[in-house]
Amino acid sequence: MKKSITYYLTLLVIKLKGVKKEFSKDPIDYLEIRKENVIHPKNNLFKNRKTRNFKVDKTLITEIKPAHSSDKLLLFIHGGAFISGPAKHHWDSLQEISKHTNLTIWMCNYPKAPEHKILEISKNIDAVYEHALKTYSGDQITLIGDSVGGTLVATLTQRLIQYKKIVPKKIILISPVMDATMSNKQIDIVDKKDPMLSKKGVLSAKKMCAGDTDLNNELISPLYGSFNQFPKTMLFLAEHDITYPDQQLAVKKMKESNVDFEIIFGEEMPHIWPLLPVMKESKKALRLIIDTINNKEI
Repeated sequence: MKKSITYYLTLLVIKLKGVKKEFSKDPIDYLEIRKENVIHPKNNLFKNRKTRNFKVDKTLITEIKPAHSSDKLLLFIHGGAFISGPAKHHWDSLQEISKHTNLTIWMCNYPKAPEHKILEISKNIDAVYEHALKTYSGDQITLIGDSVGGTLVATLTQRLIQYKKIVPKKIILISPVMDATMSNKQIDIVDKKDPMLSKKGVLSAKKMCAGDTDLNNELISPLYGSFNQFPKTMLFLAEHDITYPDQQLAVKKMKESNVDFEIIFGEEMPHIWPLLPVMKESKKALRLIIDTINNKEI
């Protein structure tokens, strides 16, 4: 399929910024990567919206609320290899979502590795969701996460089902990292085409986050958990993404578990492509996300 000019411009910018180089280091330089963090959005980013910050456990929540009260919540768990984030592209994407939806958004800025490990991070994610249930019912909540944010959404959902707790109405996974071990042999093949990520750096970040937890533990690798009884799931997958081979295995397990899911496949797209700025293909994908949040058929 023919790509837009903005697709090639985006790949050029990614190359010039040295993203792949940063994710090819072992140990990964998490302090350098954190220089891209944007903890608070610009004051004028969310016009006609009420914003406030509050904490749940060690997680900073930025709430973006429409002028008219909303009975629905979008809980956004950002990516960043567990070591960084949120970044500008997360806020820009949420700005676009807030423009075209009438729901409350929570940006979930959870504690990061290596200072904090997956056990503590997961505990924080659980606490945030429990806090959300004080105001919203499960069928009023949509969970969305990109990269390891997708990991955290998937593992949270598995725990909710395992312990017979209230699940969200819908989950949206954007390039979710399904297996922290990075042991799939297909990854080495895709690594040569991936313009953003490299197995070496991603695996280093996972080890920093895991601590004493095995990398194949379902707490950090949802591929090894169950997908039975998952709510409606939307997956955005990218062909030129080292996380894609493990996503294919997760999709197979979802099929076996009769999950109601839909795949939007990005041919020759890089990791988290729906959230990348400028690119025409990204804007179209983000529009699909907005439509599904608004309960429109896609």
